[in-house]
Amino acid sequence: MKSSWIVKIACSVLVIGMVCLLYIQAGKVVIEEKVLTKREIDQELRGVWVSTVVNLDYPVTATTSAEQLKYQADTILEDVDESGFNAVFLQVRPCSDAFYKSAFYPWSSFLTGQQGAAPDSEFDPLAYWVEKAHERNIELHAWLNPYRIARNQNEWDGLAEASPARQHPDWVIQYGAGYYFDPALPEVRQLVIDGALEIVQNYEVDGIHLDDYFYPGSNFNDINSYNKYGKDFPDIGDWRRDNVNTLVKSLDEKLHEADPEIEFGISPTGVWASDYMNPEGSATISDYSSYYVLFADSREWVREGWVDYLVPQLYWASGDEWADFTVLLEWWTEVFKEADRDDVELFIGLADYKTVEEGSEAGSPWYGGRELAAQMEAGKENAKVGGTIHFRYRFTADSPDIQRVLKDAYPDREQEESAE
Repeated sequence: MKSSWIVKIACSVLVIGMVCLLYIQAGKVVIEEKVLTKREIDQELRGVWVSTVVNLDYPVTATTSAEQLKYQADTILEDVDESGFNAVFLQVRPCSDAFYKSAFYPWSSFLTGQQGAAPDSEFDPLAYWVEKAHERNIELHAWLNPYRIARNQNEWDGLAEASPARQHPDWVIQYGAGYYFDPALPEVRQLVIDGALEIVQNYEVDGIHLDDYFYPGSNFNDINSYNKYGKDFPDIGDWRRDNVNTLVKSLDEKLHEADPEIEFGISPTGVWASDYMNPEGSATISDYSSYYVLFADSREWVREGWVDYLVPQLYWASGDEWADFTVLLEWWTEVFKEADRDDVELFIGLADYKTVEEGSEAGSPWYGGRELAAQMEAGKENAKVGGTIHFRYRFTADSPDIQRVLKDAYPDREQEESAE
């Protein structure tokens, strides 16, 4: 009797062991069969911005044609893939609008030609971009502009009645020729958060991305909001920075509550502050400062871990008298070293457009793509830099010099293509 129980126990242990072994083996099979994204294979971010404002990249002209919008998206993604990029940052909200079906923002006039007019056949551009990018194992990040409504009077006059700016004119402040939401208002902050959450909840995007536009300038006419909300801040600049910080922190929290795997990042202007403005700033003389002009304390976001990555736009050549690329890269590297965080990555925003616009003369540092190539190499050699994002698609696709630089920088892409 006792021996029979021993046999039964032994058999049970053997069965359990076999199940565990099979489970482990199955786990191995799953891991081995997991399709890696190109970014995982490359072990660095190789990104490109695709701009939609004023039809810079997509679509080339506004249209309601679903077939034309699909064709252009396919063409861009094919070019992106062949160029060696592994992530696309698609501008889906250039001016308080949407390149997808939204409950908060009207369809973009840059998409269909008239704000509020939808593409035909119930076509959703963002859904298509996500699907087709992922088919190529390319990441798709949704790029948003949080506060800009209209860049001029014509755009303002063309706003749809459903625009949140039309519905809430008390949220709007005119600055120069443009119109912007007031960053101080809790209602505006909630609108931006709701719009970002809507994307994460309805689309399989890999990230939410903001660019460098926050406050449009220091003469922003927000004195009424300051009098109402700024009592704890003797300095209006500190109050404005706190407004932006509150948005950034809230986006970080809410987005990761909705999707813990989502990437949230920002690409601020490359000069946080020149050292003549602030002794902690960079050894530059540029007066276009993230901290003092746009009221965006990008350094603080890194220190606090409110973003998953930061992409300073280092749009100057090495040796530039106003803002030296090498100086700025070193400054940002030190920011990340001092922050000592494993949860925030540093990428570099590169000015491919200067290779085209300023690189025709042999005396230019941008001539023949040599400055771009040197900056990409500097990023690879810097242990803190996890990759680059290139501004912008049309320049990368149309310039033989840039294509040559990319081919030299991403030689492994040809090996991957030949193996497919």
